[in-house]
Amino acid sequence: MQEFDAIIVGAGQAGPSLAGKLTRAGWTVGFVERKFFGGTCVNTGCTPTKALIASAHAARLNRRAEDFGIVPSIAVTMDMQRVKQRMENIVANSRNGVERSLRTMERCTVFKGTAQFVSPTQIRVGDNLLSARHIFLNVGARPAVPNLPGVNTVPHLTSSTILALDELPPQLAIVGGGYVGLEFAQMYRRFGSDVTVIETKSRLVAHEDDDVSRAVQEILEDEGIHVRLDAECISLHKADTGIVINVRCAEGEPEVTASHVLLAMGRTPNTDDLGLEAAGIAVDSQGYITVDEQLRTCVPGIWALGDCNGRGGFTHTAYNDFEIVTANLLENDSRGVSDRIPAHALYIDPPLAQVGMTEKQVRKRGRAALIGIRPMTKVSRAVEKGETQGFIKVLVDAESREILGASIVGTGGDEAIHCILTAMYAGKPATLLQRSMHIHPTVAELIPTVFGDLKPLD
Repeated sequence: MQEFDAIIVGAGQAGPSLAGKLTRAGWTVGFVERKFFGGTCVNTGCTPTKALIASAHAARLNRRAEDFGIVPSIAVTMDMQRVKQRMENIVANSRNGVERSLRTMERCTVFKGTAQFVSPTQIRVGDNLLSARHIFLNVGARPAVPNLPGVNTVPHLTSSTILALDELPPQLAIVGGGYVGLEFAQMYRRFGSDVTVIETKSRLVAHEDDDVSRAVQEILEDEGIHVRLDAECISLHKADTGIVINVRCAEGEPEVTASHVLLAMGRTPNTDDLGLEAAGIAVDSQGYITVDEQLRTCVPGIWALGDCNGRGGFTHTAYNDFEIVTANLLENDSRGVSDRIPAHALYIDPPLAQVGMTEKQVRKRGRAALIGIRPMTKVSRAVEKGETQGFIKVLVDAESREILGASIVGTGGDEAIHCILTAMYAGKPATLLQRSMHIHPTVAELIPTVFGDLKPLD
């Protein structure tokens, strides 16, 4: 048995940073990773997908060359092997950097293998038995494969396995109209695939506001992506023409035929093989480890960070989990999950960014509110770039002028929205941004204009 001050399981976004902070504080750390260092973000999430999105964006700009007064000399074609190689090089550099950092970290010992609890203070990794008074679980999540009829007999892809493709699917059907599905939909449409998105609900990104969902759908359909909504009783089977997805929709054909199928229907936490029962750690009905405000499990001395705790599901929330844990543990700084303001982005092009409350949530709270909306057609920067789809929307409390939330669908919105988010964290009223002077020409320069043109939310 090897004894440490702390054991960290999982090298996703929170784990390596936590190891660095603990070892600098003089702790000894046993670090366990069973496969790829860097977690979902580096290996199958943000890093590879955004690299692919960049290639798709370049292809799109080339095809639009004449819109900018450029006469292309040759037609744009995709070399998917080179696209994949570029993505893999970026991933490898990041992954190797994380592993190298951990293996050279003073007072940190790295173990490769699957971690399993023996007791609340002991974890077995292969032939190694590790012991510590502090254990941090950062084991992440994986794509969920729902039990659809035919799913076990028909070849299908997930957001992880599709990254191995080095050829272009002639027809790609994507089951799921959330963030993951839509990013792959636009990406592969720009690569040249015929793409259909199948969503069980009545609109895409259904937890967003109606106007946001409509704007997202318009962006995708303008590029030739087919969208099938209200798809019920989805099943799959093989046919001579390819893979057939059976749907029952209010409109359209009852079947969609494709050469490839991507299932993008949520994620499952990697908690099923940790032996949590040996430590008495509680999970919810979906397998997420239950935690309190400070990310402590029901067992003293054990924390859960990142995707496996069900309290965020994003890279930025996982990193914030690390900040919360170390603030409470090392810095006598009381921080909790409820301190953070919800914020996320959908990286289609142009992107969607949303912070704070949605319009639907503001209406539900039953208090007088104000709304400001500005179409991107009125944003000079968007016009100059030839990217005028979308809008800026802000929501404000009518009495206190507290900023309640904002959504930006449009070019640069994923960056511009952070000035609103910063004002919200500072507890500043809408008048702060209304009276701010922003640089021209930017997307952010229109934010003061939007806050200066607030109207009652009917």
